Amino acid sequence: MAKKTQIKNILVTGSVGQIGSELTMALRDKYGADNVVAAGNRTAPNEELKNSGPFEWVDVTQIMQIVDVVRRYDIDTIINMSALLSAVGERIPQKCWDVNINGLINCLEVARLFELYQVLCPSSIAVWGDYAPLDNTPQETVLKPTTMYGVTKVAGELLCDYYVRRFGVDARGLRYPGIISAETLPGGGTTDYAVWIYYKAIEEKKYECFVREDTRLPMMYMPDCLKGTIDLMEADFSTLKHHGDFNMGSMSFSVTELAANIKKHIPEFECTYVPDARQKIADSWPSSVDDSVAREEWGWNPAYDLDGMTKDMLDKLQKRHDEGKLYG
Repeated sequence: MAKKTQIKNILVTGSVGQIGSELTMALRDKYGADNVVAAGNRTAPNEELKNSGPFEWVDVTQIMQIVDVVRRYDIDTIINMSALLSAVGERIPQKCWDVNINGLINCLEVARLFELYQVLCPSSIAVWGDYAPLDNTPQETVLKPTTMYGVTKVAGELLCDYYVRRFGVDARGLRYPGIISAETLPGGGTTDYAVWIYYKAIEEKKYECFVREDTRLPMMYMPDCLKGTIDLMEADFSTLKHHGDFNMGSMSFSVTELAANIKKHIPEFECTYVPDARQKIADSWPSSVDDSVAREEWGWNPAYDLDGMTKDMLDKLQKRHDEGKLYG
């Protein structure tokens, strides 16, 4: 079987999740609805996702289910968005390992056996832990995560790099910061507060945050996340010195700064703080990252800052609230 040489037919696993659902729609707009197969496991797709193109039920821990879809749709590119996130992963760590690692290695094995063009699997700021510099965290530094989610993401980066070196699979990945979206609800991560705060500001004019007010983490608005993911996917492989572990930065802010930014638009908004177990996870993550390698190797360049994101988020959520559709 000859190795496929370009992106034509894409399988997006985890397409029902926060990032996967919007990424699938963006890819369908660019590559054609019939050329992007959305795959989910337990959660049903929303109407837009279900009606805009092909959808398949796929459990990534079952390799033959991936093989079946790859054969039927002549898939050449897999974007593996299937994952259990940090907070959920701490509740069910064995399941987190199974989905995040065994699911990834199944995708990589299918790519190797069927000589696919590419596998892209996101990593996360969760790869760092207590020994990494917290400010402007460099591309190359100590990786000693303190969560099972972080452990799986470090292992996933290493697996991607191994498949590049050992088998010639084009495997790519980027370390997502916290992702903020006006379109889809978060899925159980430690940075979920940075999404819920906007929804509650619109709905209740108040929010009880589960981390301290001085918690500062790297964040990114979903339009930048989608653009960066597709840009890396389409980058010339020959320009990449790194593969599975690109730092991807955009903005960093404390919860106090975020709340104050919202208050500019909703003066009556108030934020209170009741830290829970997720605070310990947040404390192990960096406050900002150095993404110069991604900028140099594939031209990463985010468009949104905190002010621009807040205005766009509140405009979109207010419109949905007025229509009685804030939560979909």
